[in-house]
Amino acid sequence: MPQTVDTLIHARWIIPVVPAQKVYENCAIAISQGRIVALVPAAEAAARFHARQEIHLDRHALIPGLINAHNHAAMTLLRGYADDRPLMEWLEKHIWPTEKKWVNPEFAADGSRLAVAEMIRSGTTTFSDQYFFPEATALVARETGMRAQIAFPIIDFPTPWSRDGEDALQKGLALRDDYRAHERIDVVFAPHAPYTVGDSTLEKVAVYAAEAQIPVQMHLHETAGEVERALTETGERPIARLQRLDLLGPQTLCVHMTAVNDLDIEMLLQSGAHVAHCPKSNLKLASGFCPAAKLLNAGVNVALGTDGAASNNSLDLFAEASTAALLAKAVSGDATALPAHQALAMATINGARALGLEDVVGSLEAGKSADLAAVDLSGLEQQPLHDPISQLIYTGSGHNVSDVWVAGKQLLRNRQLQTLNEAEVIQRAQMWRARIAGLA
Repeated sequence: MPQTVDTLIHARWIIPVVPAQKVYENCAIAISQGRIVALVPAAEAAARFHARQEIHLDRHALIPGLINAHNHAAMTLLRGYADDRPLMEWLEKHIWPTEKKWVNPEFAADGSRLAVAEMIRSGTTTFSDQYFFPEATALVARETGMRAQIAFPIIDFPTPWSRDGEDALQKGLALRDDYRAHERIDVVFAPHAPYTVGDSTLEKVAVYAAEAQIPVQMHLHETAGEVERALTETGERPIARLQRLDLLGPQTLCVHMTAVNDLDIEMLLQSGAHVAHCPKSNLKLASGFCPAAKLLNAGVNVALGTDGAASNNSLDLFAEASTAALLAKAVSGDATALPAHQALAMATINGARALGLEDVVGSLEAGKSADLAAVDLSGLEQQPLHDPISQLIYTGSGHNVSDVWVAGKQLLRNRQLQTLNEAEVIQRAQMWRARIAGLA
């Protein structure tokens, strides 16, 4: 007797990511109670399963939902604001003063809805977010069905959200308690950067993180100037400082890592720490080049992040994966560096590992959550199609994503958002542009 399942999705190609480089043709995925039951040939699926809903995607590649390992969702409301400036000028003279004036819970909620809508429409199903009023972003993720790691920001000076590092810690831990049992949302530590958080606060984070096994993410070695300043002021590289403070370990996600030497790589490898590579943001701000291929070849887990749309200006992880692959080849001088299948892994299973979610998402395996994205590869720009993985990375775009599921729930159907009102999201974004421009 056939097994009854909730959904059976047939696809022209299924790319599970694990095992690596595999492409299955004319197969189906069976989903029940939000989890993947099996990945089998279409003929076998017809015999084995009775589905309450059956979906046929004859022109599509079905892949794991993409994982954005580093984002500032609410900053999407500052997309295109103060462009074409170096990092510290951009932050200190434009972004921080604007945030001080405008950022509040309403800003965080509206910006997060805009970001989540864009991420869903470009195939992202999980995002790690670091921004003020994280409770607002968590609520948006909960309401829209997205999977999120909410990394609450810890900064030792006053911000729109907290008075100092201790206040941020207490607020963040209270938020973590609120979501302790949530199946899609986790709350973790995010000390902002070496130049905004002192040793005493970092020591507290290290103790809390070790006792409760809570992940930590931090902007680290974002520019050569950051590292040089730390060496001048303390005689110590920022990554060595984290190691000294017992804050560098398998639960640590180091964001950016553009200024890296061989000793830094050894510290990453020995500690088991992960790297979130944000190539487009780093390129736009001229922050430097993360040696992604060298890190991967050394055995360091490297995931992909978009950073915020204020410094990207897109949240499309397909664009990020393509940029990462191309940049790795240019930086290393090796055309074989970071091939397409590895770039796809960075946007999926590597991201899952970096967020501590590799047992839940990141690949299409039985028992994992049914977090999926369907990509239409029938367009002129994808023809002829010799290799689906290559086309996803080098010609693919978030605009080719037609359908998205998180835990078996469909969030995007034929390019239409299912849990967000697109017109309302756009209207709120336009309202904020008028406010910031002094027109409202």
